[in-house]
Amino acid sequence: MFTGIVERMARVASIERDQSNIHFTLETEIAKELKVDQSMSHDGACLTVVKVMPEQNRYVVTAIDETLQKTNLGTWEVGTEVNLERSMVMGERLDGHIVQGHVDQTAICTKVEETEGSWKFTFKYDPGEGNITVEKGSISVNGVSLTVVDSEKDHFSVAIIPYTYQVTNFKHFREGTMVNIEFDVFGKYVAKLLEQYMEARGM
Repeated sequence: MFTGIVERMARVASIERDQSNIHFTLETEIAKELKVDQSMSHDGACLTVVKVMPEQNRYVVTAIDETLQKTNLGTWEVGTEVNLERSMVMGERLDGHIVQGHVDQTAICTKVEETEGSWKFTFKYDPGEGNITVEKGSISVNGVSLTVVDSEKDHFSVAIIPYTYQVTNFKHFREGTMVNIEFDVFGKYVAKLLEQYMEARGM
């Protein structure tokens, strides 16, 4: 369980393919604080630490085929910067919103606007998978907890303040950038309950 408040960025140091899996070695100054079996959010995707090399400030995670199919991890290259968040500690403040680290689908950045000191990013996604956004609702983009500004059937926008722009990989986003999206878990439950209600009523 995560909050969507990014702690650090890591750099992809090496990529090793193993049948349908990919082992990513990432480099970050907090690597020495990690341990094997720890869950970490990487651009919003929950991955397990399988090896730690503290003397090199590096650690390894493995993405299986299902993860690669649902996320943008397959586009990572050596040098790619990734948003990191360690799992939430119970009893602390929840500064973002509840983020599970289970990416629902990817989206494509279609527009980047600078608006007098902040930025507005628009993302387009496939509505056929049944996910929706609502204005002022929560959304996770590459693991960053954000508030939806504009909400349409197949796209939405978010506003990014300078601090978030600098400490996350939003500063690398351009038109065409693929990102990981996790829709609000409460919204997904409401949508599912409504779907079941409609089916029960034969509607």
